This record gives sequence, structure tokens and C-alpha cells, in this order.
Amino acid sequence: MKLSAQWIREFVDVPVDNGRLAEDLTSIGIAVEGISGEGANTVFEMEIGTNRPDAMNHYGVAREAAAFYGIALKPIETSGAKAPRESESGNAALKRSSTQNPAAEAGSHSGSRSGTAGAAPSRSTSSAGSGFAIVIDDKDGCARYTAQIVRGVKIANSPEHLASRLALVDQRAINNAADASNYTLWEMGHPTHAFDLDLLQGGKIVVRRARDGETLKTLDGVDRKLSSEDLIIADANRPVALAGVMGGFDTMITDKTKNILIESAWFDPVAVRKTAKRHGLHTDASHRFERGADYGATSLACALVSQRIMESGGGELEGSQIDAVAREIDQAPVVLRISQVHRMLGSKLETHQILAILKRLGFELVPEPGAQPEFSVQIPSWRLDIEREIDLIEEVARLHGYNNFANTLPSFSGGVVENPETAKAAKARSTLLALGYNEAVSLSFVSNEDAETFSSTPVVELANPLSEEASLMRGSLLPGMLEMVAFNLNRGTDYVRLFEMGDIYEGSGFGTAEHARICFAATASALNRDMPQGGVLDKSKGEAGLDLFRSIKGDVERVLDAFEHNTLQYDDKSSEYYEPGRSARVLVNGAPLAQFGLLHPQVVTRRKLRQDVYVAEINAEELYKHSLRLIRYEPLPKYPGVERDFSFLFPDKVTFDQIEKAVQGLVITELRSFGPVEIFRGGSVLAGSYSILLRAKFQSHDRTLREDEVNDWTARIVSEMQKLGGTQRA
Repeated sequence: MKLSAQWIREFVDVPVDNGRLAEDLTSIGIAVEGISGEGANTVFEMEIGTNRPDAMNHYGVAREAAAFYGIALKPIETSGAKAPRESESGNAALKRSSTQNPAAEAGSHSGSRSGTAGAAPSRSTSSAGSGFAIVIDDKDGCARYTAQIVRGVKIANSPEHLASRLALVDQRAINNAADASNYTLWEMGHPTHAFDLDLLQGGKIVVRRARDGETLKTLDGVDRKLSSEDLIIADANRPVALAGVMGGFDTMITDKTKNILIESAWFDPVAVRKTAKRHGLHTDASHRFERGADYGATSLACALVSQRIMESGGGELEGSQIDAVAREIDQAPVVLRISQVHRMLGSKLETHQILAILKRLGFELVPEPGAQPEFSVQIPSWRLDIEREIDLIEEVARLHGYNNFANTLPSFSGGVVENPETAKAAKARSTLLALGYNEAVSLSFVSNEDAETFSSTPVVELANPLSEEASLMRGSLLPGMLEMVAFNLNRGTDYVRLFEMGDIYEGSGFGTAEHARICFAATASALNRDMPQGGVLDKSKGEAGLDLFRSIKGDVERVLDAFEHNTLQYDDKSSEYYEPGRSARVLVNGAPLAQFGLLHPQVVTRRKLRQDVYVAEINAEELYKHSLRLIRYEPLPKYPGVERDFSFLFPDKVTFDQIEKAVQGLVITELRSFGPVEIFRGGSVLAGSYSILLRAKFQSHDRTLREDEVNDWTARIVSEMQKLGGTQRA
């Protein structure tokens, strides 16, 4: 938002120029992102945090400046209401007093504090001599409603100085009544609204929830259908405004208006936020009310608007302010321990320094008895963001100046203990990067459909989901991975290799458990392009088709090979979303650890993937229980190796895993490698069988192998193949 530097200076005599003022405000958390204009037209581009609605106006920023420089803050005064004089600390408090609110003082203030039991019922208040009543039916939605009647007003253009001030903060002048309300909002931060009194029916205002079926035409000319959840302002017969959001079209100020009712209220932030969201509205008023308005500022804001209207349009007040109080908003005191200030800030600030800082910000401190210095701190009505002791400590830190604290390291005993899983995760990540996969990050939320398809554990439901498509915490990384693959494919990127390392979530008793997982995926195009020449050909798919399943299998093995294990086995018990026959489950030391393969065609079709996708899922939590494989040096053999090829026909029921186990069972020490070179089906090979070319390599580290030794080992391998049902081909 934009704020005028000159307007700020009206409330505090800042001893520095605008450039330094901007720097100092930024240093205490009231960020000035930029400066434009010069002289009286200097404007600050402000970035005010959502937790600081008190600073979203000129007086609020002036209050911060006064506290920082330790100088007096000038009070806002009107002919009908006046803020209390600044205390010795130089802070002017905007809160309800007998001078501000004579009508309210005359009534019974039996309302309880906010959040306490036994809240007083809503009551009707009227001003002496006016006969106009304010009734608060919904005390939860509206804690206080202040109004003032002004009669005999002439609606005209605003004075030049007021219109030019509004223009500096990008506000368009409308008329003297609307501009008075808008000017007051930007000056002190409290929203107000003006009704044409003669268009209000029944001589009263009622704050209530809308009835189903009621409608309201708002100031933007839109007819809005209301629901029972909407907090509204109504007259005796109909809605006339969305409370805290926007006024009604039928009671707005026009050139014909003579008599005005000015409202200034405190509305519940949640009620305003829900109403604004339901109707797709966001206004300057709702922006403040949603973040928490100042309960104590309603009377002063109402008086300021009344005065400014009469200054430019004449008229006179009818009676005194009408102040209806449904319940008191009074924050509970917070206990501040000086020892905690020292512990958290690491600096021995003197007690008088701490007290001075908080007093300059408007806090009232009462000493508590005890051996250690301790204070009960009363929170001012405009600081709704202060709820805990740590909040007060933060106030001390920012006003003292973060740069004024010495740079020190926290004390500790012993060395820093590194998470052992960090190195293991780094190794898995570097392996996948080396294999050509790019790391990606997906959302942690999934839909019910994805949970049913990919999750095998109890799901975790979100209490306030963003949408139906993101209503559950993910029980698998695969939905997000497939979304990212589809995103790339739909934008013309066919060669996709992605991986993600993250947590999945499952319901566990009364809580939620998180488990580390690794997921990677590659499109058929990417695997086919990157397949090294001379790989294993599956000729049933044609000369151009390399066995992509074995490619993704090799990537899984590369990741697992970085970790110590005794055995690595495979079975066909992968999840249903994989295609049978082209997927596998991985067992490390006999325990399931991963699964991989071709995504099932039904899943590919449902997710509208433009080509086959191979995926792998690794249980990283279990993988990290294995130590990283140590790199062991082994000198190259001095003696030559000997290779032998074996061509066999096997029934389809015989898997290579069985073949490999049979050969390993021979315990031939000099056997360095054993694996398939080529697989063939069709042609002269009978249906239900396949031809496989196997290659064994023998080598010794200390001698040259003899021919008779190699022939003996070869014969033993042939014998084992025949025991499995294999027939040796010529």
C-alpha cells in the first residue's frame, strides 16, 4: 500500500529526512519497499504484514516512528471526540473513554470480555433526542456498533486538500461523505460507512445473520443472494449492507441526500472473511476487518467522519453517538519475565530499557511479586497480534534494533551430530542425477481417486482441503510424479526422466506417520534413446525395440548397488497399477524394498499420458537402514580371462533368476560374470519356449587358466541348465 510521508509527519515530529525514515521503519518491520515523489508529495510504498493491521494507516506508522525515536505522538482530536493525551512515554492511545462515548457510559456495560463464559446478551441502544435504535442480534459477529446522525448535510465535492491527500494513496475522490469515510480509514485505520438516513426503514439498524433467500444489491450494482452464514447490516425490513465488506446500493449517499447515519463497528474477522470470500469481494474495509480492527477506535472514527462531513457540507449532529456494545473485546494480560528476555535475545538489556521500549509502544506494565523481575503486561486494543510472552520479546528486539545485538554462536557441548541418513540420501540423489534423471518436487496432496489407485496404507484426510483434487495427504509419490511427466509430455517434451525424494503419509492410530520414499520415472522415448548399443535385444519386439524394462531395472540396481546387501532378488508381486509381465518387485536380503516396471495401460489411458511410462518406487526408509557400500580397491587381473557362450531352449516358466541361482550354486570361484546376451522367441522356436544366449567369463587373479579347467566348469553349467529343463542348441 501507499502512505504519504507528510501525512505521517502530521502526528510525529520526525527528526530525520524521508530517506532515513524509510530505512528506520524498515528496520523495525514496517517495510518501505520504495519511495516516489518529493517534498509534500513523497509517498512510501509499504509492505505491511498481515498480522499488523494497526500499521496499515498513517497514524499507526506514526505511532511506530514515535516509539522508535522516543518522541511524542500527537493525539487525534475532533470536536466530538478526542483521543487521550499522550502519556509520559509519548504514546497516544486510541481507546473508548467517557469523553468519546457519553451515550455508552450512560447505558449498562454488562458485557463480558471476549472469549469468557457468560457473555451478556445483545442490547439495543438509542441516542437521546434521535429515537434511532441500534440492535445487535449477533453478538459473536459484531461486538460493538457505534453510530452518529448528521442532519442538513449538502453533498458536494470534497475540499482540495482532502482529495489531493487521497490521490497520493491512489484513492479516487467521490463526494464529501464517501471521502470523509475513506480519508479516516487511511488516517487511523478504522473502516466506517455512511447511509442515507432517509432511506433506512423503521428507525433502527439491526446487525444479524441473513435469512436464506434474502437479497442485497451492493454498491457495485450487483444483486447478491444471501445465505444464513452472511453477517449483514439491516434496517427494520431488509438488508442494507454486507457487514465489514460493502454497503448497499439502495441506501447509498447521493446528491439528494440530506441526512446521514455514520456507522463505525467492530466485526468478527472470521465472519467478515467468510462473507467476503463467499461473494468474491475484497475491499479496503474487509482487508482491515479480516485481520482484526481496533475495538476501541469505533467512537473516534465515527466522530472524525462526522466532523469532516460537516466541515465540507454543513449540517449538525443530532443527539450524541449511539454506542451498542454486545460484548467487550479485552485481551488478557501477558506475563513477561525479564529472565526470558535475556535468554531469548542473548543480551543483558537493562530492565528499564525493556520497560521503556514496551511503554513507548503503548503497553502498560504492572510489576508482579517474586524474586525475579516479572511484569503483567496489558495489551493495547490495536495490537491483536500480541498473545504470548515471545511476542513481547520480539517487540523488544525489533525496537532495540536487531543490528545492535552482538553476533554470537549458541553454546553447545560436544560435537555436532550429523544425521546418518543425510549422506545416504545424497548418494541416492547423486546416482539418479548421474543416470540422467532430473529432480522434481510435487504437491503433498492427492485426490481420493489417486489414493484409491496408488495408496496401500490408511489415508490422512485434510481438515480444510484446498479442493477435492487435493483433499488427502499423499500415500505414494507416484500421483505427483505422473502429473509432472504428463505436464512435460503435454508441452512437447518426449524425453522425460524425473525423480523425487520425499515423504508419504499414513494414518497411524490417533496420529500421522511419515515415511521416506524415492520415486523415478522415464518415458519410453527417453529409455530407448539412452539405451547403449549392444544391449539385450528382445526380438519379439522387433530390431528397433530395445528391452526398456531391463533399462529401468538397471537404474534401480544402480541405486541399490550403492548400499551394502547380501542378496538381490526379484518376483512378480508388484502393485496392480503395473503391467503384469513387465514389472517386478525387488527383495533385498529377502525383504521387499522396491518395485518397478511399465505403468499399466489403463492407468496410462486414464491419465492421458501420450506414451508408455516406466516407473520405480523405492522404500527409502528401509533402504537407509543399510550401510553405504564401501569402495574397495581391487587390482586388475594380470592373467587373461576366458569367455564361453551357451545357447539353450527353455520353457517360458523358467526365469533367468532360476538360471542364475543354479549357476551360483556351483560355487565356481573363478566365475567372474554370468548373464544373458540375447533372447529370441518365434521363428523355429516352439510356442511356450524361448531361446537364450548366455555368456560366462572365467578368470583367475594368480594364474593362467587351463583348458581342462574351463571345460569342466562349462560342463557343470550345461548340466545345471539341463536339470532346469533346458535343451542345449548346436
